[in-house]
Amino acid sequence: MMRLADHPWLLWLGPTLAVIAALTILAGHRRRQQRLARFGSPEALVRLGPPGLATVPRARAIRLALAAGLLGLALTGPRWGTGSAIVDSEGIDVALALDVSLSMLAEDERPNRLERMKQEVRRFRASAPGDRAALLAFAGRSYILAPLTSDDGALELFLENLDPTIVGQAGSAIAPPLRQGIDLLSVSQGGADRALVIFSDGEAFDDRAEALKLAEEAKAKGIFVVTVGFGTPGGAPIPLLETGGTEVKRDENGEIVTTRYDDRLLAEIARAADGEFVPAEATDKGTRVRRALAQLESVRREEERRLTRPLRYQWFVGLALLLLLVDVYIADGGRFRRRVRATATVALLLAMLVPGVLAAQNPLRAAVKDQEAGRVLPAIRAYREAVARGDRRPEVLYDLGTALLAADSLDAAVDALERSAFTQEPELRARSLYNLGLAYLRRGLRSEGETRQTQLRNARRALRTVLLQKPGDADAQWNYELALRAPPQGGGGGGGAPPPPQQQSQAPRDPQPQGQMSRQQAEALLDAAGRDERETQARRQRGSRSQSAVGGKDW
Repeated sequence: MMRLADHPWLLWLGPTLAVIAALTILAGHRRRQQRLARFGSPEALVRLGPPGLATVPRARAIRLALAAGLLGLALTGPRWGTGSAIVDSEGIDVALALDVSLSMLAEDERPNRLERMKQEVRRFRASAPGDRAALLAFAGRSYILAPLTSDDGALELFLENLDPTIVGQAGSAIAPPLRQGIDLLSVSQGGADRALVIFSDGEAFDDRAEALKLAEEAKAKGIFVVTVGFGTPGGAPIPLLETGGTEVKRDENGEIVTTRYDDRLLAEIARAADGEFVPAEATDKGTRVRRALAQLESVRREEERRLTRPLRYQWFVGLALLLLLVDVYIADGGRFRRRVRATATVALLLAMLVPGVLAAQNPLRAAVKDQEAGRVLPAIRAYREAVARGDRRPEVLYDLGTALLAADSLDAAVDALERSAFTQEPELRARSLYNLGLAYLRRGLRSEGETRQTQLRNARRALRTVLLQKPGDADAQWNYELALRAPPQGGGGGGGAPPPPQQQSQAPRDPQPQGQMSRQQAEALLDAAGRDERETQARRQRGSRSQSAVGGKDW
């Protein structure tokens, strides 16, 4: 059921405040009459006193009761109707190519590959609200469902109705969405970096050489390619839509078709494009895609966005303020008393607007003290509560990520620090990237194989940005060299090297003149890292098995 207020449990507050305000005015009038009764009879006071001395202030009680009630209702966060707003956003241009072939209905991922893919796309969009996104659906051929847009409502509409029937030609081919994504992004305007993200189970039957050639073309045109896998190597049967899933697909010999996740082509496409591959076994793929795209340069945009049920508390606050101002000018008394009432009006208005800010700030102050005292778990709880209430300022996300890093909760720390690194404040961005690089470094030193290399590569990317911004940062230099020279297999401490520095504290670090690195030295380290990565990719390409195209398959 759609709620008409953010905090419906506060609906009792409006009537309660109205009753309290009315009773307070009437009680004040009664006490005043009791005090005046000491000086004479009511008839004498009416004759000798100012007009309205004995009149019960019912009108004033109603005015103030309505004002208090309106302020109480405003606190509930009322919403209704539709509206629009000019939003200042920052992001990149990204095309999302979604595999909707029949094989995506396999249930080796719950509830099935297709629904899991939708969940990860939604997670990615939630982490990148400033990006312009286009939707492509592909099976045997590719279709553009939505051009580049920031309208999440339109994207969600297409995403919700996505299934294999949306593409007329059955089968699985990755080259068509690569071509269509490149063409779509090549004509995008605005100066932002561009990315093509392909979500698929990797079971493609088209020309592998053509797909790799298109991946190289994307690289040449500056389009960053990310491939994301779904499914399991063991595979699963394919439920048939027309039978409601009660029957499964069979081949021409009557044998049950088993679709299996194949990561070879997806990984080769990512390597050929010098992009990123997110394997099917990875958790939180949407966030992993966001991290892979974090290195791209975004641009600031102003655009009009349609809002569904925007906040309408301003109407209640405005009417309450109007009633209070009317009361100031109508009520009896001299200038001094009117000034007092005007001051009270402003105070009530501030009391309406400030509590939310104060409520958010006080727990954060306590969280900072807890973190400084080494009590990271209470600090993490406070930061998470603030984020859950909607306080997603970069400094709050940075504090949360730093506390999580101190608690060795690396996955959650990476997520928070990645988001805080999008700030425009240079010092905070450098701190976020430093801690992000440290989190990746720790994960890499504890991993093995491909996962290890991926984590260390991410650490180098984050620390590389810090070094280019601050070439004399000795801690970043140390961590970068450790990520660069870590042994290719096994965990540990990098060949007996001392452990990396601890995560950066909230306070700015003091300059460290000893061991400074010049910009030229930093560039030399970056060039060495690039050569190392290119050689690694070349070895993988030489050792990878070629995949033959298989025709005649419609899943």
